[in-house]
Amino acid sequence: MEIESLLSNLIQIKSVSPPGGETEVAKYLKNLFDEYQIPNEIIESSPGRGSFFAYLGEGERSLLYASHIDVVPVSDDWRFAPFSGEIKDGFVYGRGTLDCKGLAAAEAYAMIQLASNAKLNGRLIFAATADEETGSKFGVEYLVENHKDKLMADFAVNEGGREPLKIGDKTCHFPQIGEKGVCWMKLKTKGVSAHGSLPMFGDNAVTKMAEVIKKLSEYQPKTTLIPEVRQLVQGVAELEGLSTDINEENVDQILHKLKDRLFAGYLTACTRMTASPNVVHGGVKTNIIPDSCEAEIDIRVLPGQDEKYIVDQLSSAIGNMEREIIQYHAPTFSTTSSKYYQLFLDTMKESLGDVVILPCISTGATDSRFLREIGIPCYGISMMTLYLDDEMRQAVHGKNERLDIDSLKLKSDFLVRLARRYLGD
Repeated sequence: MEIESLLSNLIQIKSVSPPGGETEVAKYLKNLFDEYQIPNEIIESSPGRGSFFAYLGEGERSLLYASHIDVVPVSDDWRFAPFSGEIKDGFVYGRGTLDCKGLAAAEAYAMIQLASNAKLNGRLIFAATADEETGSKFGVEYLVENHKDKLMADFAVNEGGREPLKIGDKTCHFPQIGEKGVCWMKLKTKGVSAHGSLPMFGDNAVTKMAEVIKKLSEYQPKTTLIPEVRQLVQGVAELEGLSTDINEENVDQILHKLKDRLFAGYLTACTRMTASPNVVHGGVKTNIIPDSCEAEIDIRVLPGQDEKYIVDQLSSAIGNMEREIIQYHAPTFSTTSSKYYQLFLDTMKESLGDVVILPCISTGATDSRFLREIGIPCYGISMMTLYLDDEMRQAVHGKNERLDIDSLKLKSDFLVRLARRYLGD
């Protein structure tokens, strides 16, 4: 089977989370791996919420290929059918090509190649898991709590790397070594109900919330440069001919000068806490003054920024209003000084050739946070070609998602090389 056909088949199996349906994807992978006589199993955390595992080789060393097989919902304004899996003009089209069925397909293909052509002196684990898109309760979080032994490895490869860029005369790749923490906060305002025709007799909880949201939109976060981000911004600045030593006082000026505005926006989010009010519920009927309103805020934090820091920073907007932390996960990082990262880096250079590699952090969350917390160093890849336009770069959780076949092959080539280097043959 060609790798693009494998990905196309995965795309055509709808596994939108919520509600999920990942077991159908897992069954497809099971049938495929059974054909190649690769040991495998499906573990369901709940009916329909299946994760797929496959195994190659035995020995003291171990490597985990991690990916997830659920996808986010789609809007109705795509240029092509989002679950067609169409293969055309060197691309595979559909929801999940970039996040994250493309990586799952590359890992599956690498496993098949290694099963056919290599004798591994260590254990290679492939885990294509459920529910990453809605917090991993039915995926890696469940597996860590109930089947940790299935996941344990010396280190892991997962999603999370930034797409490559041409900066100056160099092509730059950005493996992920860590990610910001997630804090979802629910805010509540109270008021007094009255008839909608007599607003002066009521106390409108929605307008109170509107004032809070306006203040949140005007919030200017404090700039914070952690060492990993300082290294990243410094490297990018130097490639653009901006030789200033980066610090918290001048980083915004440097970011403003970067030619690639999408990348500059990403770096801005890496240098501060962000807070975005994304969900609001208030009122029950048009002619009733609402006596309650709730808003959910997506807050992303850097190391050292905990719940107290969040409240202190947002106090001018939220004051003493009623609030609830509905989800919190601290930032997680894997060191770049380990032999695993060095091997990862060397293999990237071998696969990519003359490129610049700068480690990055993710502004969003991946399943690597759960793996790092049980002691597994995780490094995220993008491993893509430069066949990227702005639409592709914004298609993750957006519309018109697609992946070029050359990038798919590049991912799989890297994964095969990494397994051969670490596990031997």
